[in-house]
Amino acid sequence: MRQTAEQRREAVLRAAMVEFAKGGLDGTSTQTIAATAGISQPYLFRLFPNKKALFIEAIQTANRQIVAKFEAAAGAKSGHDALQAMAEAYQQLITDRTFLLLSLHGFAACGDEDVRDACRRCFRDIWYTIERLSGLDPDTVRQFYATGMLCNVITAMQLDEVDERWAMLARPSAPQELKPEGK
Repeated sequence: MRQTAEQRREAVLRAAMVEFAKGGLDGTSTQTIAATAGISQPYLFRLFPNKKALFIEAIQTANRQIVAKFEAAAGAKSGHDALQAMAEAYQQLITDRTFLLLSLHGFAACGDEDVRDACRRCFRDIWYTIERLSGLDPDTVRQFYATGMLCNVITAMQLDEVDERWAMLARPSAPQELKPEGK
């Protein structure tokens, strides 16, 4: 069965997300993405004008996933209940290393003005989603967002595999009763 142009575009986007998660914007070739998607490189450029446009679309797709997951998780909840539900949904999202690393590569590529503008829009959309769904003040939203970014770093470094006090304390769910080292 032949794929429609839209189905093929989606397949290329999925392949691009996997490959960009591995190598980022600068370290990923369109030839690799095309091969992963099972298409020719010239066809890739009929679907996307250039590699940067494909990268930005991949980043935006990942961020739309966050918004959709937050909305589904929060449902009719509000306040801290909504934050808790969104936090749990986000923890599930970042267990997908492709999703996680793609997101981090998006921030790493912010030296490019177009990527930076796209990441800013994504950050804004997520911020407003958290604010709207929780109904909480900007300081609480900022703390929630900051904790999410910390979770990105913790998950990327796989700190759950490190059995040292500092690694355990870095985790947002760390037991506060951990004793100082040497005691």
